[in-house]
Amino acid sequence: MSMVLAVHDAYTTVLAQVGNPTPETPPVADKLMKLVRYFTWFVLLSGILAIVYGGGRFAWEKWSGGPIDSPKMVAGAMVGGVIATSAGTIMNAVLGS
Repeated sequence: MSMVLAVHDAYTTVLAQVGNPTPETPPVADKLMKLVRYFTWFVLLSGILAIVYGGGRFAWEKWSGGPIDSPKMVAGAMVGGVIATSAGTIMNAVLGS
């Protein structure tokens, strides 16, 4: 029993010496955040362009009398936009910032 207490005392002594580290920003965090902002703008721009292209194609299909396949494109672009814009919120909820 005394051996267990000795191990416990040694363990708590080592843990007491570790301390509480303060978080620091990584050295290239500003460049990484700039890259993330550029990527966010690219995703939003591509989503807007996909919706505009799908709408134009929908009008062309309606005008020419061909088969109408473009509503799937518009719906896909809208679902993709919802996922892309909610990605930040989902990551904040997962990481718990």
